[in-house]
Amino acid sequence: MQQKVRAGRNRTIDLTTDEESRYRGSLIKLTGPADLKTITNKTICQDIHDVIGLLPESFVDLMIVDPPYNLQKTYNSHTFRKMDNRDYISWVDSWMSRILHILKPDASIYVCCDWQSSFSIYEVLNRYFYVRNRITWEREKGRGSKTNWKNCSEDIWFATRGEGYKFYPDRVMIKRKVIAPYKVDGAPKDWEETEDGNFRLTHPSNLWTDITIPFWSMPENTDHPTQKPEKLVAKLILASSDENDFVFDPFLGSGTTSVVAKKLNRRYCGVEIDEHFALLAEKRLEGVDTDRSIQGYSDGVFWERNSLNTQKQRGTVCTGIQQGRLL
Repeated sequence: MQQKVRAGRNRTIDLTTDEESRYRGSLIKLTGPADLKTITNKTICQDIHDVIGLLPESFVDLMIVDPPYNLQKTYNSHTFRKMDNRDYISWVDSWMSRILHILKPDASIYVCCDWQSSFSIYEVLNRYFYVRNRITWEREKGRGSKTNWKNCSEDIWFATRGEGYKFYPDRVMIKRKVIAPYKVDGAPKDWEETEDGNFRLTHPSNLWTDITIPFWSMPENTDHPTQKPEKLVAKLILASSDENDFVFDPFLGSGTTSVVAKKLNRRYCGVEIDEHFALLAEKRLEGVDTDRSIQGYSDGVFWERNSLNTQKQRGTVCTGIQQGRLL
């Protein structure tokens, strides 16, 4: 693929011809049943339908799925075509019903979707999993509409393989600005007074308004048309897995799930059909060795959008890297 000419301040991750050749050697293709060692911390460049039957049994602790929504969309060299709703449900079932064997009994699964595909995803999930909740997150990007309400939200269905599962709300607390601080006897009540402002830690809900979609000035940005933010995926991984757990993504795209799993000290594997995006994933994974920061996540909490002091963020991230730990 010919490299684009970008503006000087554009930080979008791209690939040179030499990089394509170098990272191509890191991709794997499965030609027979694979053991866990073969796929650990790897990107499989194949169609998920061809791979499912070759994966090991019961190795996944957390599966994050961002499948093509039921829209006409081109993903570099591949185009997904909008289907009749029943056909889309059948397509989702064609891989979801066959992937159950790779999940541990206490595994969790998160599936991304838009408002049109949300109920189709739910119908299939409900056949095989315990559906726990639906997260709705604000996707504030794009132009408005003159004939309808602007679409600026997407869903993530949360489900589990069995009755027992991992969930850690204290790991995904949100730090919000306090606009009208309330005091008792002159002391802050349920909030903290700091030099950078007044803040309150709140438990996570199923409505997320603190997510920033990757754009040209963010170092995680790629040309993938439906790239998910690292901050969003970090919440899912921290809430539903432990360090060294195995995180799997059957529609990896440009690698966000694997990248965040590596930053958070989890094992990972992703499957991506398009070679260019798989190569981008490998480049991003290499970059984790020198930059483990996650936009909007610092001091062990997720900061409300645009509330994290830039100076403070740089300082805590640098300190964490120098000390060999992730903040």
